[in-house]
Amino acid sequence: MDIHLTTVWNSVLADIKPQVSDGKFGTLLKPTELLSLTDGLATISAPSPIIINMLRERFLPEIKILLEKHSKIKDISIVFVPSAYQKKSKNTSTEEPPLLSIDSEPIAKAQTSIGHLPRVRADFTFENFAVSGSNQLAFVSSTTVAKNPGKSYNPLFIYGPVGVGKTHLMNAIANEVYSNNPNRKIIYITSEEFTNEVVDAIRHNETAQMKRRFRSAQLLLIDDIQFIEGKEKVQEELFHTFNILIDGESQIVLSSDRPPHEIKKLEKRLSSRFAGGLSVDVGPPDFELKTAIILIKAKKYGHEIPMDVAKLLADNAQDTRSLEGLLLRIITLSTTTDKEITLEMAERAIGGVTQERSKHIHPDDVINYVCEYYRIKTTQLKGPKRDAALVKARHVAMYILKNNLKLTLKDIGGLLGGRDHTTIMHGVEKVEKSVNNKGEIVEDIMGITKLLSG
Repeated sequence: MDIHLTTVWNSVLADIKPQVSDGKFGTLLKPTELLSLTDGLATISAPSPIIINMLRERFLPEIKILLEKHSKIKDISIVFVPSAYQKKSKNTSTEEPPLLSIDSEPIAKAQTSIGHLPRVRADFTFENFAVSGSNQLAFVSSTTVAKNPGKSYNPLFIYGPVGVGKTHLMNAIANEVYSNNPNRKIIYITSEEFTNEVVDAIRHNETAQMKRRFRSAQLLLIDDIQFIEGKEKVQEELFHTFNILIDGESQIVLSSDRPPHEIKKLEKRLSSRFAGGLSVDVGPPDFELKTAIILIKAKKYGHEIPMDVAKLLADNAQDTRSLEGLLLRIITLSTTTDKEITLEMAERAIGGVTQERSKHIHPDDVINYVCEYYRIKTTQLKGPKRDAALVKARHVAMYILKNNLKLTLKDIGGLLGGRDHTTIMHGVEKVEKSVNNKGEIVEDIMGITKLLSG
């Protein structure tokens, strides 16, 4: 670390130290280093992924403010990397590990791209993506695109509910393409960030620069593309950028919570472009996949956990995002108490989580569990088909969203494919009538509510 970086980082630590205990400072902050600070990106090393997670949760906003203060650089982005990976030899073998296993090598390999891909997570690679029937097509399609970008499946449109691995696959594509050709211009961005860039460019009369930035990309990945609906200027810019990139054989990858035809207030010409390549859905992970993901992530964090613990976590996690939170909770408890992870420890660690879950239910959770209960896809629930089984599931979702989450009829309509509020009112009233008459639908609602509450 050069003298300037050392001075800046020591100043940051000196400002934080009086605010925390000596033990916490010595464990979490003292072992860190500021490895680089270029182009508004700060790379900070820490001893382990566990400590990195704690730093992100407890100190990230303060570190950002102090770094900007002492470096006199505005709008700094921060990336944490494990110290062990920083010290690895450049001559380390890059042989790919088998699927569903985690070596440090793929993560270390991806870390080298951090300076060029600041928005891409280095630990989101194909090597540590667990595959099952719910995501196999999306996984195969993504690896095909990464090996030969711009030549097949262009655009690649990945859709599915939250927490099923869409962002992981997009990051993995970016990491793989970069590792094969570091000179490619890769842009990974969310639709909100894309929107902000378009708006700022118009406001500051810098549209030419903005157009050059996106239209010169060789790989453009936009996450959560559904949020551009209803934004005419943004859609117009994306349409022209889309055409230029496709004509130039640049690869485009998009993700959404629904397929192109279900994104309301999206121009038909843009919807047609989105559907012009390959659209693949990623379904909610089943019990076996969640168990596999837990075992993989535990190994990534340097822990071997018993199978009964992995199964317990899989049974209590709602999606792949909550899996990691539960796992880190248990690993942290094991680390701080210096005890091995056991089933009893796991039950104690997640006890509070399951009790509080019902208080923090997300609308997507309701939709996902209704679909899981009735064994249908979210696209079917939100779609136009009116089969008796789909209508029943749809009405139950409306009822739970209205009565349990207290959402407005308009909001529920938006969540269920853009349906009119009168349609939602009719569905809710129909279920209420059945509930009052103690119909069989009562058992369904109780079953879904039980799933939601853990």
